[in-house]
Amino acid sequence: MADKEIMERPEETRRQIRPLYSITEDKGEVTIYLDMPGVGKEDLSISIENNELRVIGKRGGENTSGNYLVRERRTGDFANSFTLDNTIDQNNVDASLESGLLTIKLHLKEEVKPKRIQIKTS
Repeated sequence: MADKEIMERPEETRRQIRPLYSITEDKGEVTIYLDMPGVGKEDLSISIENNELRVIGKRGGENTSGNYLVRERRTGDFANSFTLDNTIDQNNVDASLESGLLTIKLHLKEEVKPKRIQIKTS
């Protein structure tokens, strides 16, 4: 029985680095914010393939001497992926990295943006 429980919960037994993120939508843009403390531009790769936005990178370790007493900060390779629907203009994506925050702006296609209709009077 113990072996079956381990097989059903592989994610709980394996430690992974997954940057924390938030996603907002406003004025025809979807923006993804990912926490990237200690990560430089040269350590990141962002790509879109088959309607999937992938953020891949590496977070370096701190230079320490001695043994860790507490270690919550994770180092090493990481990856996040986000499935994009057909409302996103995959040719109009902006990314910036400032103060440990990666911001990815995904713009909606023009045909799906809300349109304001003018009311005419006679």
